[in-house]
Formats: sequence, structure tokens, C-alpha cells
Amino acid sequence: MSASVSAPAASRATPGSFAVGTLVAGCLAVCLAQIGIAVPATLNGLFQQDLHPVGSQLTWISDAFLLPVTVLELTFGVLGDLFGRKRLLVGGAVLLAAGEAVAAASSGVHQLWAGQALAGLGAAALFPTSLAMVAAACDTAARRTRSIALWASSLSAGGFLAPLLGGVTGTYGSWRAAFVVVAGLGVVSAVVTFLLARNSSSPEGRSLDVGGQITIGVGAFALLYGVIQGPEDGWGSAGVVVAFVVAAVFLGLFVAAERRARSPLLRLGLFADRSFAVASVVAVVGMFAFLGTAYATSIRLGPIQHQSPLRTAFAFLLLNGLTPVMTPLTARLLNRLAPRMLLAGGLALMAAGDLVAATLDVSDRALPSLILPLGLVGVGFAFTVSSLTATAVTAAPAHLAGMASATTNLLRDFGFTLGPAVIGAVALGQAASRVRASLGTAHLAPDAEAAAGHVLAEGGPLALNSVPPQSPPGVATPYAFEALGHGYAIGYVVCGAAAAVAAALVVAVLRSGGGTADQSAGA
Repeated sequence: MSASVSAPAASRATPGSFAVGTLVAGCLAVCLAQIGIAVPATLNGLFQQDLHPVGSQLTWISDAFLLPVTVLELTFGVLGDLFGRKRLLVGGAVLLAAGEAVAAASSGVHQLWAGQALAGLGAAALFPTSLAMVAAACDTAARRTRSIALWASSLSAGGFLAPLLGGVTGTYGSWRAAFVVVAGLGVVSAVVTFLLARNSSSPEGRSLDVGGQITIGVGAFALLYGVIQGPEDGWGSAGVVVAFVVAAVFLGLFVAAERRARSPLLRLGLFADRSFAVASVVAVVGMFAFLGTAYATSIRLGPIQHQSPLRTAFAFLLLNGLTPVMTPLTARLLNRLAPRMLLAGGLALMAAGDLVAATLDVSDRALPSLILPLGLVGVGFAFTVSSLTATAVTAAPAHLAGMASATTNLLRDFGFTLGPAVIGAVALGQAASRVRASLGTAHLAPDAEAAAGHVLAEGGPLALNSVPPQSPPGVATPYAFEALGHGYAIGYVVCGAAAAVAAALVVAVLRSGGGTADQSAGA
């Protein structure tokens, strides 16, 4: 997750000498937001054991947080510019802390969704506001560059710390303890911002795009609902069909609203340039591939293999933890190579890692088996995420570089949100079909077959995989285990294919820097 600087250079700031305090507050806030996004991934196995989510409910735990970030991040950036960033940064930290507290107190999966959504709302405020505040607090270009680099390092640190936090608290405490710790960090962030940060704003030329925000919010939610619920409710069910129709209508309305808006969330004219349009597709597809891989790994190690959160954390250190470690290398490579070359190489490494992961036997619980596939994906992601924005900005017209960066970040976050939704839908759909076929030929005792069929119908393959072996439906657990391994292996293949297609697009289309769109296209 990231955001771009939405404030122009002439940002209004209140007098004071707390630039260092502002930097500390901004870095702490973005680290907190990234921890909030990433920490549930190590806890999916505990969610399954404790709350017994059925069907697609586990997927919604991740996307309940990601959806507000995706659809509201740019709007919160405008709100900070208009009304002051300090109060928005404090409010975002408080919202995130409140959401984590609600999640920690959850007695069921629906309350956990509500807490995740509230925390995601806070994170949506923290990402753009923290960066804009850090940039506005600097009085020279050199200090701004150093401060933004520290901000980016703090974001990467959040991705590194989240698996450790989830792994340790989940293994030696409970999943609720992880949310309590994040809530405490949210309170600390709010206090630090209130005491140390310097306020800033930049209202000139900024206005809210209410029509665009409403239409993209409804359209994105309806699309995710249809994708996530399709395998469980049936792709032809009334609710799923209506969801896709609503998504198509509101996304169309979003395009119409953006064409008329005085200050649109997205400048559609940017997409008239073929290179930028392709870079945007690559942003969505590449980030879908990465977070889809992360989600498949989380489900494989947690709800399927029932490994501890600490062991799951090892996998996520390979996926997320390599990015901050490799920052010096990626920075040098970006100085020596065209960003598109590094981007294509990173996506190719991700594709290779996913295809290797798809060959792993689901019964293989050895952590060393994960080093090669997840290490390839982690290294590929480090290259990809560092070069993605640079590639898109290079492809856009020079005078729209700032909007190009913001647009790329929005599309990247949308790709992140699609990852769990699509991979969960594909994997669970494949697993459900396979386990039904297996039960039909297993020649189980009638009462055991009926009990297993009931659990499968009510809760899906993950529920059947979690029943006690000594119970009547427990005799069918091996079939669910094998079917889930097959389903999520297909998920890895989908992610690998997506990353490979994105790499091919980069190589085939992004052959030269600079945009070719009419300079007035995005005006």
C-alpha cells in the first residue's frame, strides 16, 4: 500500500519548528496502517478454529479492510488538503484503533468484519495524509526526498513487522491479542501526531468529487460481492447476478462522473496514452498476483494445514520482509536500468515462484519447502513494487506525473483488493467440486456420507477440513484436505499466469519512456 503526494509545493503550514516531530508522526502512522492491513494474514487458521467462518466468510475478513482503503484513499487525500492534515491523521489513527478494538472483542465473524472495515477506514486516511504531511513539513527538495524515503521505509517496516506480531501473539497468546496490540499502536500514533506533528493544508484548486466517490464505492463493493459470493451462492443466483449488474452500472456511472467532474478522482485522459494504460493494467494484474499469492499461502498454512501463526509468519517474512532488506539494491538497479526492465524481471520472478508453489504437495508441512517459491515471489515483489510507479509516471505526459502516481497507487490498491476475492473464489469453487466428486465415489457409510455432505453444504470445504476426525463427517476430512490443496494450487497457477501476462505486456508494449497522449487529454 502506498500513496502519492497530493499537495502542491506551496502548502500552507502553521508556524513552528516541529518538522522532525511531523516526520516521526507520519512514519509511525504509515507503519501502523501497513501493520493493520497485513497482520490478519497470519491469523486465518485461528479465525477458522475459533469463529468457524463458512464458505466465503474468511475472504471477507481480508477484503473488509482493503475495500475502504482502495475506494477512499484519494478522497481522504483531498480532505486533508482542504481541512488540515493533522486532524485527519489523528482521526485516522483513532478510527483504526477503534476498529482493531471492535475486532478484538468479536464474538462472531460479522463483528470481525465490522472491526476490519472501521480499521480500513482509518488506514485510508493514514496512507495519503501521512505522506502529504511529511512532504509539506520540509523546506528544501533534498530534505523532502530524504523524508519521503524514510516514510517509504516505514511502510516497508510495517509489512515486515506485521507477520512477526501476528505470529508471536497468535502462537503464544491469541488472535485477539494481535488486534489489541495494533489498537494500542493506534492510540500511540494519535497521541504522537497530536503532540508533535505540524498541521498543513493545500486547499487551492482542490475539491471533493462526491459523484465519483459514491459511484466507485458502490461499483467496487458490488463487484467484489459478486466475485466472492459466486462460488458459494452460484454464479447464476439472483444476488450474484444483481451484484454484477450493479457493478457494471455504477462503474459506468463513475466514468461518466469523472468526465464531468471539475476535480476528478481519476483523470481519464491519462488512459488515452497506450503506454500509461498498459502500465495501469500491469499495476492491477501484478498486485492481484502478489496478494492472491499471499492469501493462498495464508489459507494453505492456516485453515488447511493447521500450522501455527508463528510458522505462517515465516512464509510472510519471505513474501513481505525482503522488500525493505532489498531497498538499497533496488534503488541502485533503478538508477542503472530502465524501470520497465526491473518491472518485467520482478513480475517474471513472481510468476516463476507461483508456478513452483503450485507443485508443492499439500501434505508437505516443511517450512524449507517454501523458501524457493516464496523467496522468488518476495524478490519479484520487491523489484515490482519499487519500479511500478516509476514506470507509470515515465509513461504518462510529464505535466501529469503527480496524477499518474496517484492513479497508479489507486489501481495498485484495487489489484490488492481483488487478490483474496478472486483466488478465494477460484480455489473454493474448485475444491468444492472436487470434494463432491470424491464423496460420490468414496463408498462411505450412508450416515457418514450424509453428515459430510451436510457440513460441505453448510460450510464448504474449509469447514469439512476442520471437523474432528472422530466425528461422523470426520471420515471425509482427507477428501476435503486433498481437494483444498488442489484448489489453492490452481490459485497459485492463476497468480503465476497473471504475473507472466503482466511481464509480457511490459516487454511487448512499454518499449519507450514518455507518454504520447495529447497534452490536453488529462486537463
